[in-house]
Amino acid sequence: MTRHLALGILAALAVASAAGAQTKKTGPLVIKEQGSFFVGGENKTVTQAAAGPIPAQTGDITVNQMYVQYQIPVKGAQHVPVVMVHGCCLSSKTWETTPDGRTGWSEYFVRRDRSVYLADQVSRARSGFDPTAFSDVRQGKTPAGQMPNILDASHQVAWTVFRFGPRYGEAFPDGQFPIQAVDELYKQMIPDLNSTLPNNPNPTWTQMAALAAKLKGAVLMGHSESGFFPEQAALIDPSGVRGIISIEMPCPSMTGAQVAALAKIPALFMFGDHLNDVTGGPANWQQSFTSCTALVDQLKKAGGDAEMMHLPALGIRGNSHMLMQDRNSDQLADLVIAWIDKHVEARNRGTR
Repeated sequence: MTRHLALGILAALAVASAAGAQTKKTGPLVIKEQGSFFVGGENKTVTQAAAGPIPAQTGDITVNQMYVQYQIPVKGAQHVPVVMVHGCCLSSKTWETTPDGRTGWSEYFVRRDRSVYLADQVSRARSGFDPTAFSDVRQGKTPAGQMPNILDASHQVAWTVFRFGPRYGEAFPDGQFPIQAVDELYKQMIPDLNSTLPNNPNPTWTQMAALAAKLKGAVLMGHSESGFFPEQAALIDPSGVRGIISIEMPCPSMTGAQVAALAKIPALFMFGDHLNDVTGGPANWQQSFTSCTALVDQLKKAGGDAEMMHLPALGIRGNSHMLMQDRNSDQLADLVIAWIDKHVEARNRGTR
């Protein structure tokens, strides 16, 4: 009886696992075009000390340029392109293959005939940054205390901020993040040079707006640190912004004029589960959710098409802050694509 009971439990767990997880796509991925380019950047004249084989020199360098890689499916022209931007201490790897080896949102969207553009924030990964503050300290032009900070989040901070569990090392029983692959997520976390950036505007906002205009219309998607970047980009230049998707971030207070401007663009705000169930982390997700819910109400009152998609309210439980990497990521991608089809594609049909 004990053996049969154990086998029954294992079988039930296997069924539940199969239902709750997705497998890696094995069919051919057919695309029309792929490539990469940079958006923006500015030239700056600098004097640099000798370093290795490079002699001391005065010359021009390019700083604050944004790297973008893209894939265009065969039927991509039928849909509005989607630009995906990552959060703090991460890169556009966020949207690629998940830590446990499943299809990420970038490929999933392409398989759904959407052109996808992945951007590394300015000062991160393959994008540029301004190194002159470091050079000035090295040359004695400024004191060492003015050296810009390099942020590199720890595993412990990531666990709680990303809401894998109530405290480091303890996972939520219903958690959707593939905890067995958390070390692969930690490998994605890279040094953040945001302290080298000018404060207002952040160059990434400007480059995102320029990218949307270059594409003659795009949906801008941001997550966490970049969650409100689509709105900031639209406030700089709304001409190419066809839709806004903001995933898990605090929403700042907006003036009446800013709300009126943003109300002209369809906007989706998305939050996962356990917003108030983590101790010891610096992020207050319940407060972020409340601030964005208030902004959604403001946009609606201004005549806008805005929606708060709170996954637990839809009966979808256990999603972490890294919901695009969670075990049910395909299901969540389908929700986002359905929103784009209803609120962006229908509105822009015939304009592309």
